[in-house]
Amino acid sequence: MNHDFYEDEPIFDLSRLQDRGSKKWVAMMLPEHVALLRQYSEEIKREPKPELDEWDYDAIQHTLDAAIKSKADTKIKRWKNGEFIYNRGTVESVNLLKREIELKDPFYLLSLKLDEIVDVTIME
Repeated sequence: MNHDFYEDEPIFDLSRLQDRGSKKWVAMMLPEHVALLRQYSEEIKREPKPELDEWDYDAIQHTLDAAIKSKADTKIKRWKNGEFIYNRGTVESVNLLKREIELKDPFYLLSLKLDEIVDVTIME
């Protein structure tokens, strides 16, 4: 028996198979289960808050002082609600009573909480 014609054409073309992933299971789940699964996937994406020590806070303070004096373009990395947020602009002032800094970017003036800041970098 000659099966040469099967060698040229695959029987099943797996590249055309498209799996719907988790969509096919959602229809069989209760809305409460779907909500819990979505909440769980959001929690997995969260970043843990970095533990800063005295040296880190001292470095942040010195960099903020230099940024205010030089009016240099500064990048500030903040941690809020499980994610890192980056802001860039010039540091206008630091208010220790309110524990906030004012950062001016090209569009508006931001008030950022000092407790959220995890890193400050002067851009050159």
